[in-house]
Amino acid sequence: MITLAEGLRLPTNGLDYTILALYFIVVLGIGFAAKRSVKTSLDFFLSGRSLPAWVTGLAFVAANLGATEILGMAANGAQYGAYTVHWYWIGAIPAMVFLGLVMMPFYYGSKVRSVPEFLLHRFGPSSHLLSSVIFAVSSVLIAGVNLYAMAIVLQALLGWPQWVAIVVAGFFVLAYITIGGLSSAIYNEVLQFFVILAALIPLTVVGLKRVGGWDGLTDSLSSSHGDAFLTAWKGTGIGEANPLGANWLTIVLGLGFVMSFGYWTTNFAEVQRALSAKNLSAAKRTPLIAAFPKIFIPLAVVVPGLIALVMEPTLGKSKDGLQYNDAIPVLMRDLLPNGVLGIAVTGLLAAFMAGMAANVSSFNTVFTNDIWAAYLKKGREDAYYLKTGRVVTAVGVLTGMGTAFIAAGFSNIMNYLQTLFSFFNVPLFVVFVIGMFWKRTSAAAGFWGLLSGTAAAMVNYFWLYKQGIIAIPSDQGANFVSSIVAFVVGALVMVVVTLFTEPKSAESLAGLVYGTRSPGMAELPAEGDDAWYRRPALLGWGAVVLAALCYLPFSL
Repeated sequence: MITLAEGLRLPTNGLDYTILALYFIVVLGIGFAAKRSVKTSLDFFLSGRSLPAWVTGLAFVAANLGATEILGMAANGAQYGAYTVHWYWIGAIPAMVFLGLVMMPFYYGSKVRSVPEFLLHRFGPSSHLLSSVIFAVSSVLIAGVNLYAMAIVLQALLGWPQWVAIVVAGFFVLAYITIGGLSSAIYNEVLQFFVILAALIPLTVVGLKRVGGWDGLTDSLSSSHGDAFLTAWKGTGIGEANPLGANWLTIVLGLGFVMSFGYWTTNFAEVQRALSAKNLSAAKRTPLIAAFPKIFIPLAVVVPGLIALVMEPTLGKSKDGLQYNDAIPVLMRDLLPNGVLGIAVTGLLAAFMAGMAANVSSFNTVFTNDIWAAYLKKGREDAYYLKTGRVVTAVGVLTGMGTAFIAAGFSNIMNYLQTLFSFFNVPLFVVFVIGMFWKRTSAAAGFWGLLSGTAAAMVNYFWLYKQGIIAIPSDQGANFVSSIVAFVVGALVMVVVTLFTEPKSAESLAGLVYGTRSPGMAELPAEGDDAWYRRPALLGWGAVVLAALCYLPFSL
């Protein structure tokens, strides 16, 4: 388990604690306010499908602003340099646009309550149950990452043992989700989005000033790590060495296509926010609205990782010293005065709570609707499932507390997260994309494609890579390769199985395959006027172009 150095204790005072206490009071207050709107299980799990696009859009991006973004991406910036921007401009924006323009009409139009439920309609109960179990397991594992990240900050702030910090932080997430359901989580995520920015922007500005501005930062890193450390593409030719340990092919296919699309289009922790929107137009615009702030988030999370590396060159050099995960706490300790330090700590905790809440709220929905109600306790009254959802929320948080200690074994928690995504999200994506665009795909193909893709990724990572049978320079490079392997194996198995099994009837595929339309889709609420901000295609392509332009300074 990682323990922080004694010198990393933050010099907090009463003002910082007051700011933190006020935030927790507001969080619980939002939970109690949202409780009044929770009368049915649909209200608890999907906010009654009543939220406007700007709310679900901000919640969509905030749900991802957890450990992945803050500690994870800052750690990646310190470990891999400017190559980390690939996770945003290649590894997020195109997939978010694809989700909004192509996949949300299927999700929302079929009126499913979860991503696994879509597989039930498309492939049948075998794929549905397998995907539900896989998603439930991955959700609590990722929730544990967010809890562990919160424990790092609370340990630095208060000097508490990590297990105490994990229990305290988990309690607040448990409280406001159990009380107010998804609405409480979403409205808290909107608040957390602005609190996070209020914490990270001053940290970046003050940090740049300390290291001599952008020129001072680049000069220091170029002299210590080489020019390639500050570029996105230099040294990524096949066979060339670079800090990331990946080439352009694995970056584009492994991260940019397979892993990225697998995460953003099938991860119910994100899709759930769009499903809570008030109509199809709002659901389609949810990930597109989120894409615009996502473009600029590297400035607030990757750059601080670079700054921390200049200020603390020993990051990640030894197991007993400061780790890459400590990049943000190091900057908070060294740069921020009291008061501002309290805001920064509050912002970090807000980020981690948003990430964990997203995974817990999606876990309780999938477990209750797709496992408990579908296979164990069928046909009960709605109040029973509402109560079950609240109980499952507590189970999810408690399980996440346990999995938090698994994350403690990784020096860079981003490596851990990407490993999970390659195992669980990529095989799910290949099943979705083939099932959505090939009518002939059979029910058996969906099950065996999902199972074989997951198994192939695990074999590649644990056997071929970890046992040294194939040489891959880094964990991240191995994750990219595992993603490609999972996609290729899953796709091949689906094609072969489909050729030897019977397809589903054309009537049962209405609204589930591209080019078909379900009768219910015609009954969706009107999509609004033709104002530019209501045009999903314009928003989507605008985000892609803007992300491409952001690459220019890092591609020279």
